[in-house]
Amino acid sequence: MKLSFFMMPLHTPGRDYHTTLLEDIEAFKLADELGFEEGWIGEHYSCDIEQVSSTMMFLAHMAGQTKRMKLATGVLPLPLYHPVMSAAHIALLDHLCEGRLILGVGTGALGSDFEAFGMPDADRPSMMLDNLDIMKKIWTSDPPYDIAGKHWSVKLKDAHWPDLCVGPMPKPMQRPFPPLAMSISSPYSKSMRVAAQQGAMPVSANFVAGWVVATHWETYVDEMEKLGRTPNGDDWRVARSIFVADTDAEADTHVKEPGGAYDWYFDYMFQVYERMDAAKLLAPERDTPVEEITPASVRDSFTISGSVDTVVEKLLAFRKQVGPFGTLMMTAHDGANKAATHKSMRLLAEKVMPAVNERLAREDAAGSAA
Repeated sequence: MKLSFFMMPLHTPGRDYHTTLLEDIEAFKLADELGFEEGWIGEHYSCDIEQVSSTMMFLAHMAGQTKRMKLATGVLPLPLYHPVMSAAHIALLDHLCEGRLILGVGTGALGSDFEAFGMPDADRPSMMLDNLDIMKKIWTSDPPYDIAGKHWSVKLKDAHWPDLCVGPMPKPMQRPFPPLAMSISSPYSKSMRVAAQQGAMPVSANFVAGWVVATHWETYVDEMEKLGRTPNGDDWRVARSIFVADTDAEADTHVKEPGGAYDWYFDYMFQVYERMDAAKLLAPERDTPVEEITPASVRDSFTISGSVDTVVEKLLAFRKQVGPFGTLMMTAHDGANKAATHKSMRLLAEKVMPAVNERLAREDAAGSAA
């Protein structure tokens, strides 16, 4: 199992913007130093706690400050981009990243972003696919262009002057384009089927219960079989909130600290889902009555925390519950407590993951011998 780093980012309200950006940059650099395989960063325009407004700008800034880690948009809200702009920017970014870019795309999460853009009723799934289709055509062909999409059209004919090199658009370093990924959250999500259809790596969100994540794999397998293809768990990424400490008691105190990074985040998510009349989606178990869903129950069931040995056992049990995902995405939380945050990352990378992979290798060997 590989390890990657996912940052929405998440920061408690009222913190200084510049300070939190520096924390995010430092955490990204540390992840690279510790051998994390990938670094993912989100994009939001109108939320005080998720303040990275351009995943591509952030990754361009990190390209020269990281050496081996792949850099991933997590995710790019394609409905908010004209496909000419997104195609050109992504191509440039892939070169700046020396071909290390993973292109994570999505429909966009925040209703406030779409209201601010004057698109509150946008057909986001359709726009995402339309943008993606047009970008692929731009990357895999040359002008003149006459691409008719459902939401956008791209025409470049009259001003195409080949003798003056006017008209061609930049192509990514990775051909025909960077590896695709798509974010998944709801049970039996249609997005999982779209990911299979598009040949994209599915990414299951951290703010859903294990039983929901299990439906993601079930849905992916079903769609891949319909497409006549073999599902491969190595392509599947699953994000989780993880905190590792020297002892279970230390980890428990940190995660449950009132108003702390984890306690605050899950209280926030609970309020968001409650306001959307969707609290049932946070049910720790499939049959949990909605009246029993609380911020504390969500926090405790959605977080994998403890000592190294405890987290190893919890991760193995979680994987057995949800399915054979190939990459664990550690979700970054607020880093005001830098010492605890960085220590947790080190323990996860240097102690937990080697132990997890040793156990998985033994299980695979035993299965092959049986």
